[in-house]
Amino acid sequence: MTTNDTPVLRVAGRPVGRYVTRPELPARLSPRPYLHPVTTLAGTAVTELSPADHTHHLGVGVAVPDVEGSNFWGGRTYVRDQGPTELDNHGAQRHTTFQLRDPDGFVEELRWVAAGAELLRERRTVAAIELTDTAWALDFTFSLTNVTPDPLSIGSPATNGRPGAAYGGFFWRARKEHEAPQVFTAATEGETEVHGARADWLALAGSTWTLVFAGATEQTRRDPWFVRTAEYPGVGSSLAYEERLPIPPGETVVRRIVTVVADGRLDRDGAAALIRKAVSP
Repeated sequence: MTTNDTPVLRVAGRPVGRYVTRPELPARLSPRPYLHPVTTLAGTAVTELSPADHTHHLGVGVAVPDVEGSNFWGGRTYVRDQGPTELDNHGAQRHTTFQLRDPDGFVEELRWVAAGAELLRERRTVAAIELTDTAWALDFTFSLTNVTPDPLSIGSPATNGRPGAAYGGFFWRARKEHEAPQVFTAATEGETEVHGARADWLALAGSTWTLVFAGATEQTRRDPWFVRTAEYPGVGSSLAYEERLPIPPGETVVRRIVTVVADGRLDRDGAAALIRKAVSP
């Protein structure tokens, strides 16, 4: 069923993702639209919503822990020389309208609001693409425009003094299973090796499913990957890995990530072949 607030993405008539535009969430979770559940074509869920380990992880979406001091990630804020701290600084992403809505995707306008002021305006384009009988791809583009008269910058716990914690941007909270998923790129494997790497694609393989992530623009491919497998399964593309990302007034930051959602455990060759098909013009 599709309503104005919960469009359902379909591939070849099969539902593969539910998009919640106006979630009823406490302010501490930085309320924002998200995709959940996202499933393989066989129906296996590959996202989690507000899991016990991180209640502010909301399926698939865009989350940023520091936009000029406002928290659009949820949970505690990392404060330099102080550590994770509970602050009343949470923002919210507010759905404005759909410019386009079809069974296989949509174009959405959003407002990023904190302390009663709009900081960013976002255009989000999401499409579900059929690849094979056992795999499809989620094509996710977001454009963030600074609508204030002043310069803004995006930061992360890493840029605020916590090494390695460069999360913020596109983020996929994956399905948690008894065994941690395998993570690999074309050149390396394992969380320690892959986290922080710049790689054309990255695969996360669970018990009966595989996700293959790729930056689909040159600028997106420059962003290092944020990867967790041992503590929890999650993959993000880091907007602010080593330094803050400035957005001057009226300027726009654009990123595009394509994710293959496949049944079964793919090897390197299988992952590479599918992501090539998904990202090809």
